[in-house]
Amino acid sequence: MDGNDNDVVMDGQDHLMTATTTTTSGTSTTNGFMGLDGSLDSRNGESIDGEDDEEELESGGSYPRELRERRLLATGLCYDDRMKLHSNADFGPNPHHPEDPSRIASIMATLKKAGLVYQGSDADLLKIIQTEPYKYMWRIPAREAKREEICLVHHPTHYTWVEELSNMSTEELRALSIQKDQGRTSLYVGSLTFEAALVSAGGAIETCKKVVEGEIRNGFAVIRPPGHHAEFDQAMGFCLFNNVPIAAKVVQKEYPDKCRKVLILDWDVHHGNGIQNMFYEDPNILYISLHVYENGEFYPGRPDNNMIPDGGMEHCGAGAGKGKNINIGWHAQGMGDGEYMTAFQKIVMPIALEFDPDLVIISAGFDAADGDELGACFVSPACYAHMTHMLMSLANGKVAVCLEGGYDLEAISNSALAVARTLMGEPPPRIQIPKLCHEAARVLAKVQAYQAPYWECMRPGIVDVQEMAHNSSSRLHDVVRTAERQRLSQEYGMIPLYVQRDLIYKSFENQVLATRDIHAAKRVMVIIHDPPALRATLDPVDASLDGHNAWATEGVSGYIDWAVRNKFGVMDINIPRYVTKPDDMDSHIQPFDERALSRHIEELMCYLWDNYLQLYDVEDLFLVGVGNSYLGIKLLLITRAYLDVKSKVSGVVSFVSNAPLRPVKSDVDEYLSHWYKDNSRVYVSNDHACWNNAELTRKVNKRRFGTVVRSKYTGLANMMQEHRKEVTTWILARSSSLIGVEDAQGETTEDDKMT
Repeated sequence: MDGNDNDVVMDGQDHLMTATTTTTSGTSTTNGFMGLDGSLDSRNGESIDGEDDEEELESGGSYPRELRERRLLATGLCYDDRMKLHSNADFGPNPHHPEDPSRIASIMATLKKAGLVYQGSDADLLKIIQTEPYKYMWRIPAREAKREEICLVHHPTHYTWVEELSNMSTEELRALSIQKDQGRTSLYVGSLTFEAALVSAGGAIETCKKVVEGEIRNGFAVIRPPGHHAEFDQAMGFCLFNNVPIAAKVVQKEYPDKCRKVLILDWDVHHGNGIQNMFYEDPNILYISLHVYENGEFYPGRPDNNMIPDGGMEHCGAGAGKGKNINIGWHAQGMGDGEYMTAFQKIVMPIALEFDPDLVIISAGFDAADGDELGACFVSPACYAHMTHMLMSLANGKVAVCLEGGYDLEAISNSALAVARTLMGEPPPRIQIPKLCHEAARVLAKVQAYQAPYWECMRPGIVDVQEMAHNSSSRLHDVVRTAERQRLSQEYGMIPLYVQRDLIYKSFENQVLATRDIHAAKRVMVIIHDPPALRATLDPVDASLDGHNAWATEGVSGYIDWAVRNKFGVMDINIPRYVTKPDDMDSHIQPFDERALSRHIEELMCYLWDNYLQLYDVEDLFLVGVGNSYLGIKLLLITRAYLDVKSKVSGVVSFVSNAPLRPVKSDVDEYLSHWYKDNSRVYVSNDHACWNNAELTRKVNKRRFGTVVRSKYTGLANMMQEHRKEVTTWILARSSSLIGVEDAQGETTEDDKMT
């Protein structure tokens, strides 16, 4: 391979970092950006500062010393056509492979077309060097990595395995590619794979070295094959040698005073399992990965050995490296600028600033880019530019970008161009950040909780649950419900109603309260509701919470008060968003999902109906649902349709803010939807999503959704307060008897007084 050009000109003149160019004066240069007479910076054979030219001469490929001293540093670019020699040996019916040589060629062509790579004449070189040395990307010569460099992170037998590929026949390589291109290994090989892999690793090394040495401001290594999946002793995921860890270890070894701490930021859509495992116990390498996780189902998935960590957020490092491994594993594909920018602002940059690295290496896979079908995410070139810009604020701007994945040529090229322009000093373009996906917000909250023990910046707002349990602390939703019980007991004589359960948890205590005479009441109101909404202003210094800066908001009390004054028996059912268990130790626990919530509510409502409500001799029974818990009304009407529940129910009132609207339809009782439409009032918040789409608005007006009323108000408490007079009037109008009943304002009617 020594006889090959390190970079072949593909379009027009290309003044290369390593190709020797003969000038009109007959002298040679080893760098397109060197002086035309062979010196690094001269005018008419004389040194600019009057010193002898010999004192200014440096080895070929070095950046001019004077410019370095003046901090007029360019952005480096490493590229070598030899890396295109790695190609698929399996020329079967589908020879094309996503990890194709055209990936790097497309990026290089895009950089040239954008004017970032110098392609002019020799005559203009001197002027450029003297006036605008940082106008173009400074070409860094790639070289083959040495065995001892690669073995800093790989086992020698792995190096030998890759090396032996060069000695295999085409038939053997094809058979091996077919064998390896299966499952988690997902790899192809060719006769020149070893040579290309050496140059790829060597390009990463040289780019990082130039950045650390201060010869360039920052650098971009357009290299392949990629590396971040390659393990200590195994090639996988299109990767042979793990380029970034090799480069990181080399610069740590060769520049111990300049480069002790290294941040590796991996924004490839796939988790960099190889990088993680190589540095899992290393305190001086901080690895942060943003990737699609899908509960371990997305590539590379879970390793066969369950003792090896995967890309889950709970894997934070081990031994001295605890806290130095950060996995931001998205719950699904489809993430975009909103999720990535928020992750940077809330997790990546605070931790990176606290770590304070000497060098930042970006494992820059562009398969999360908008347009890449394999990644199926929507990160824009502008977002990549902003993320790069933020990382450039670290390590005095010493940033090396090393290409990893990315398989759509247009997407990878546009994204790489945005990153390169940012490295060269262009401000990132303006960006309209979409709203953050709710589930992604929960992912980031859990990542923060996992990292809080190791990073000061992650601790505000995070609770040490084990410490709380040790101190016999109580969850706030249990405390709030206990306080509600005490108030309702004191004001209305309400008591807990017995509910038989297979398992008893603290969250079930006081869940159902009822007035003492409910069994004898002629009119009963059953209210099933979400817990009170908690609102608080955290301390700006330590994010602690003082009770006097917190509020519990609910709209149920006014309805209970009205019902008791009007001789209604009342059953109050509180549906916790989650039933806490003694072994729950996570700082942030997500609420019930839809399936768990439905199962919990259905079991409770059916029990209450079977053991209490259907046994009461009532004339009027009204069901009131509040928030997501109004699902309980639907489940009761449908699951007990064969008992003709509707015949005992005089009316249904519900308040919905941001919960889904629930259709009531039964195969057992075909008339149920008609009845529900005629006997319900469903007040829906003015900002509910159903009003934003004409088709949805038309749909929710169908009878199975009940009589839907668009409220002028937002928020459950506001709606319940503002519509209380309207609701109570509607309930009174449907009551079979008005004797002893107050009107909606609380005044006794004239007819009642006469009786």
